[in-house]
Formats: sequence, C-alpha cells, structure tokens
Amino acid sequence: MDQNEFTQRQYGPDGRPIELTFGQKVKKFFAPAGVALLVCFKFLAKFKFLLPFLKTGITMVISIWAYAVFWGWQFAVGFVLLIFVHECGHLIAAKWVGLKVTTPAFIPFVGALITLREAPRNAWIEAFVGIGGPLLGTIGAIACVGIYHATENPLFLALAYTGFFLNLFNLMPVGFLDGGRVVTALSPWLWIVGFVILVGYTVMRFINGHGNFLLLIIIAFSLPRLFSLFRRKTEAERRYFEVTPEQRLIMGTLYFGLIVFLAWAMEAAYVDRETLQIQ
Repeated sequence: MDQNEFTQRQYGPDGRPIELTFGQKVKKFFAPAGVALLVCFKFLAKFKFLLPFLKTGITMVISIWAYAVFWGWQFAVGFVLLIFVHECGHLIAAKWVGLKVTTPAFIPFVGALITLREAPRNAWIEAFVGIGGPLLGTIGAIACVGIYHATENPLFLALAYTGFFLNLFNLMPVGFLDGGRVVTALSPWLWIVGFVILVGYTVMRFINGHGNFLLLIIIAFSLPRLFSLFRRKTEAERRYFEVTPEQRLIMGTLYFGLIVFLAWAMEAAYVDRETLQIQ
C-alpha cells in the first residue's frame, strides 16, 4: 500500500479499514468541486455587475473561435469586432432615448443581439434604435478602409467589404432586421417590398448552390409582422405609427442615403479571394 492510499483510508476502533458507501464516495469526490462552485457563486453575487460583461466577453470568444475555424483567427477577430461596433450603435441609441437594454450577446454564424427590457413607445423611437447599429457599423467599416490604406494589408479591405455588406443586409426592410424597424417610421407597407426582395435573394442563393438556412429563419420570423399589416388595428396601435413629417424626412434621408452609400462602398472595397491571403 502506497502512502497516498494509506492516508486516504479510514480505520475503525479495531484498526480495520472502513469501506465507504457509494454515496460517501460520491460526496467525497464532488466535495472539492462543490466548494469551488460555492466560492464562484459568492464572488459573482458580490460582483454581479460584472455578469453582463462576462456574457458579452465569453460569447465573443466563442464566436471568434467558430469563425476562425473557417476564415482564420485574424479575420475572425476583426469580424466579431465589427459586429460588436454595430451592436454598440443600437445600445447607444437605446440609451439616448432612455430605453433599458442588455449588453450584446454573440451567436456564432447568426451575429449578435441586444435585448430591449422595455418596448419602444412609438415608431420613431423604434426606428431611431434600429438605425443606430448600421450607422455606427458603417463607421467601423470605414475605419477598416483607413487602416488598409495605412498598412496595405488586404485583410482590412476584406473586413471593410464584409462590414459594408453586413450593415446593408441588415437594412433590408424585413421583420426584425434593422431595416424592418427603421421603416416603421416611414411606412410599414415597405415590409412587403423587403419580404419580396428577401425571398428572391434566398431563392437565387439556393439555385446557385449557396443556400443559407438562416435566410429561411429570417423569412419565417418576418411573417408575423407582415400578417399584422392586414388585420384591424387598435387605437393604441394606430397611435404607435404616428410620426411627424419632419421625423419621417430625417429617417428617410438617413435610411435611403445609408443604403446608397453602402452599395457604393461595397463595390469600392471589393477584393477577390486570390488577392486576399489570410493566414
């Protein structure tokens, strides 16, 4: 019998070893883990304000790892940071109008999201929060263009192109996408236009062998809002969509102007795969 085994054995008054029951063995095995978890819970309870930041940080790391498997860690880090900048745009806009929101949570191959803890009071506020993400996200992509010109590293041009595309796609006037929220301040009937565009784009992707089931999910989740156009509205619902002409002009200028700029920027920032070599 070695020394470790001798010290771990328990003995009775007669000097004979006592056999532990199965339950006692399980308890003895998990006791250290239980103590560690208890310490962690006490720490988190004391510093619970850190939990939202831990959620964002952990989901960011998981997303970076997932994207790195396909596109390399350098592109993965830049891509996740661009998504983070986009979500910060929503967060800042929501805080600006006094809405309580969560910190961003990242979902690999889906993107990220923030959750409003209270519903917008009207269509203008919903549109304001919706446009915040694409606006700040576009600035982030422009910054990548600047870094590219300073370093001549094609990685940043690829990130810029991806950022422009990401924000342009989100401006599609469909359901819960940013564009779907923005056009609530213009005309909810634009949801029909966005739905037709999205369905056509999805069909073309599948025909060309590049189908994406995420697009089907977006189509499915956009249907409830689309159907709501054709049912009778309550007085409160009609008031929700009341927007002043000035507000409609401001949001329309931002929305359509951003679409035109992003389409042009994508064309200007395009880089083919042969030119781009990411390690």
